[in-house]
Amino acid sequence: MRQFLKYVLATIVGLVLFAVIGVVVLIGLAYSASRSEKDVTVATNSVLELKLDKPISERENPGSLAAYVTGDNAQSTGLDQLKEAIRRAKTDDDIKGIFLNVELVQAGMATLEEVRDALIDFKKSGKFVVAYNDLASEKSYYLASVANKIYLNPQGTLEFNGLSSETYYYKNLFEKAGIEPYIFRVGSFKSAVEPYFRESMSDSARLQTTSFLNSLNNFMLGHVATARGISPNRIKAISDSMLVHNADDAKQLGLVTDLGYYDQALDYMKGKVGVAKDKKLSTISLDRYTKSEDEDGDASGNRIAVVYAEGDIVTGKGGDDNIGSTRFAEAIRKARLDDKVKAVVLRVNSPGGSSLASDIIYREVVLTKKVKPIICSMSDVAASGGYFIAMACDTIVAHPNTITGSIGVFGVLPNIQPLLRDKLGVTTDRVTTGKFSDLPTITRPLTAFEKQQLQKEVDRIYADFTTKAAQGRHMPVERLRRLASGRVWSGEEAKARGLVDVLGSFDDAMRIAARRAKLKTDDYKVQYLPKQDANPFLALFNSFGEEARLRMIKQEMGPMYPMYEQYKKLTQMQGVQARLPFELSIQ
Repeated sequence: MRQFLKYVLATIVGLVLFAVIGVVVLIGLAYSASRSEKDVTVATNSVLELKLDKPISERENPGSLAAYVTGDNAQSTGLDQLKEAIRRAKTDDDIKGIFLNVELVQAGMATLEEVRDALIDFKKSGKFVVAYNDLASEKSYYLASVANKIYLNPQGTLEFNGLSSETYYYKNLFEKAGIEPYIFRVGSFKSAVEPYFRESMSDSARLQTTSFLNSLNNFMLGHVATARGISPNRIKAISDSMLVHNADDAKQLGLVTDLGYYDQALDYMKGKVGVAKDKKLSTISLDRYTKSEDEDGDASGNRIAVVYAEGDIVTGKGGDDNIGSTRFAEAIRKARLDDKVKAVVLRVNSPGGSSLASDIIYREVVLTKKVKPIICSMSDVAASGGYFIAMACDTIVAHPNTITGSIGVFGVLPNIQPLLRDKLGVTTDRVTTGKFSDLPTITRPLTAFEKQQLQKEVDRIYADFTTKAAQGRHMPVERLRRLASGRVWSGEEAKARGLVDVLGSFDDAMRIAARRAKLKTDDYKVQYLPKQDANPFLALFNSFGEEARLRMIKQEMGPMYPMYEQYKKLTQMQGVQARLPFELSIQ
């Protein structure tokens, strides 16, 4: 009987595995079929609809089966994909205009500037841009402000009251939990660790945040004023005094052109393209309109390699959502050793991370600089470790509203002995072969000597960081350190202080790279690194489980999820960190 049950159980397990594999195969085939359509047929008199209901990242993630299976829009829209579609639509005779249907755009300020500039360039063709919002956040409106026609739902709202940045502080939580954080840092402005031992911002943290936030806000208001034909002083007064309370206010103050519903915006566009109101407007989505290009289709010719560095900087290979030192050092090395690659553009969108990982990538930048031009293009954030990997480039291009600087380092080592002993009733004991054999440890207090030694190591890494930064920026190290101390700057502030060279976009960085390499516009192709694996089966096994797990956690924790994210980042930190103040969220 036991033998019989064993065979029955084995058969059941086999059938289950067969069913699972069959489902995976079917999903893979369906997914591949959904992505295999390369040629898009665009109807005459069409409108390109940009819903932008996904986060905008530097590159589109090509193989998220988890999002495909669940129907969740977890995938991001690639900035490069979005800009290319707008560029192509400008000269596409079948596309007569763009419809911006955006409520809560999920992107940083520099990313918005790139999209906004692409839309402004699109309008030069004489084609229209129409925006519609039921609700418009500050960022959404900034993007919509370039439109020829801006529709706002008559019962909708428009947020136009300035930018803000909020930080969570965990001092009281740690005290209640029985966790004692040991903090090692350099620089009065290195506020990344303040949430661990303070209840509110320090004076220096408030000073730097006020400075760069006002810089970003003034830049945004100036561009809105130009787009809407309103004086800068009037726009600032509208924002500072929060004069917009409802849709009627927005219309009266000239921030929107029309109060109307979605169907009325469609009717307006029908009239622009010559379609009767009782007929359907031909629209095409971004995903449908975008064509994939084979990067390797041309076996000869010149290249400019674009290395996308987005996310936290971590040691090792890393993943798709961070900058692994091994993978990115290999990507830059590949570009350096490839004779077809005549120049490199390093696109950085990172708050920093491991100082060791940053230094590994920095070394490859230095080596590349010796043999071919390497230009940095800063996106929303290129701070601390993100600045570290950029500072050796020939030229650093930043947006006026890029967040950069934060040249400083820190280390955090928690003592959880009170938590274990007083809260959980757990004690520890140890045997060592030397006085410091258990260092670093989180289950006992540090001695004064141990704290001193750890602080010395942080000081040493800071000295190395600032020395290399001074070399890269061609300035005396004493002057560089006056600009460092962990202070965060906007792109405009950084340019005025010599931390970046040029205020401009990714396209500007590409033009500089081509010029340095003596290449004409039609004399090169773009090679994107690190390579992305679009294999749906690999995506399934590599990312499906993690994405599904995160979705469940987000659903269960709700508004508490950001604090869980902070906890996870803290537990994943290894070694001394070169990182921006925690979760700099600008709203």
